[in-house]
Amino acid sequence: MKRIFLAIATCAVLGSCSKDFLNQSDPNKLTVDNYFATENDVLLAVNGVYQSLRSSDCIGENSGLYLEERSDNTGRNDYANSGEPFQFNDFSVLASNTWVKSHWSALYQTISRANVVLSNIDKVPFTSNDKKNGYIAETKFLRALIYFHLVRQWGAVPLVTTQLTTSDEVTAYTYRVADTVVYTQIITDLKDVLASGLPDFQTGDKIGRASKAAANGLLGQVYLTMARTVNDGQSTAHLQDAKTYLEACYNKRKFGQLSEIPYADVFDVAKKTTCPELIMQIVYKQGDATYSSSIAANNQAAGQTINSQKKATGIGGNVTPDLIDDYESGDPRMTYSVKFADTLIVRDYFITKFRDVSDAAGTAGYGGNDWILMRYADIILMLAEVNNYLGDETTAIAYLNQVRARAGMPDYATALLNASYKAKYPTLTLAILHERRIELAFENQRWYDLLRTMTTDELIAYFHAKNASRYGNAVPQHFSAKDRYYPIPYDEYKLNPTGMYQNSGY
Repeated sequence: MKRIFLAIATCAVLGSCSKDFLNQSDPNKLTVDNYFATENDVLLAVNGVYQSLRSSDCIGENSGLYLEERSDNTGRNDYANSGEPFQFNDFSVLASNTWVKSHWSALYQTISRANVVLSNIDKVPFTSNDKKNGYIAETKFLRALIYFHLVRQWGAVPLVTTQLTTSDEVTAYTYRVADTVVYTQIITDLKDVLASGLPDFQTGDKIGRASKAAANGLLGQVYLTMARTVNDGQSTAHLQDAKTYLEACYNKRKFGQLSEIPYADVFDVAKKTTCPELIMQIVYKQGDATYSSSIAANNQAAGQTINSQKKATGIGGNVTPDLIDDYESGDPRMTYSVKFADTLIVRDYFITKFRDVSDAAGTAGYGGNDWILMRYADIILMLAEVNNYLGDETTAIAYLNQVRARAGMPDYATALLNASYKAKYPTLTLAILHERRIELAFENQRWYDLLRTMTTDELIAYFHAKNASRYGNAVPQHFSAKDRYYPIPYDEYKLNPTGMYQNSGY
């Protein structure tokens, strides 16, 4: 924990501020006590919280290893060359896995940066309370977002909401708290955001910052997840709350039906600041060697040019045949999202959903793709999910059909007339889960969707029923009860084996 909380807390604003800590007389005694003096200092520190999201070990564009590759959508096929990353899709992750440790550390880095801001902002005189409260709201949104990732991936986790500056303070927080306690903090933070003066949507150079639409959408997803995964006897109440906040997000939209927005527009680099479907995104800067996006180039397979001008030499963003089998005939989302590379070293599908072949991105692959954290198709399908669980199938189907209509696919009633569709998705629950898989493929939603939709026993049955030959070299039948959560990184566990007890099975 000392590595995560103390070292990060004392240097949280580095990389986002202009003050030169390196020129202090004793850099081993660095604190942030004398950093926060002006409104601009606070702005730069808040920017530092946002900046930390970009990391591929956090939730940025190349963080798919921890979520998408954990699901049945993607994964590494070569254990010898992939090493530890192969363990994620193979359900053979060890507590000593250094990638798990890096992910845990990156998530807590964001939380530590947020706590530094919230613990010091009252030191600064503001000319406008609205501006101060806006920074507080943005920071609380980001803290809630990251704790939501942590609690879904590890269950009980350490909960820290203040800046830690001494080893004794760190030791005092080196223990896991129940998931219900973490969820209570997440809800508290997000309700504070909704009570703030943040706008419904951010515009102009503020795109990518927290908003009330994003807070409503996230809070709705939190309650939906609690209803399905937390055993607190309040499932129906959580579903009603989920419906309330998801509808609040939906009602803020600036369009009518989803079909008004072409699917390709959602991922068009030239439209990332104007597409009304986007609610929250991590912003990347086209053509900039430091702040550009690399996802288009990284997903490119050798011999292909659809994603980027940068020449590729590898297999690109791998796609499981299992996902390919799940696309319905004629679904244009397949054509847009994946492509078969018929080249000698590949001969497989690769991801094409994120593209930037512009001259501005160039042959270096400095793309401008923003990483989408939340969009309206996601909200609409969660509304279908919530209404289905509440017993209102008519409303659920109407939301489901919105997404299918935009894709040019038959409505649900017509789809059920297809024997193959009905056999694969015999319930509305499975039809919604399928739609989310196709619509949101490679957007880091699939693993969370599986965790939310199925119990552990159902997940075991689900993965064990997979056709291993359509899954790659990883073995889905390795999935067992322990794999619902990641292991607590061994270095964290050994600091306090009692308080940082290991998840079962590791």
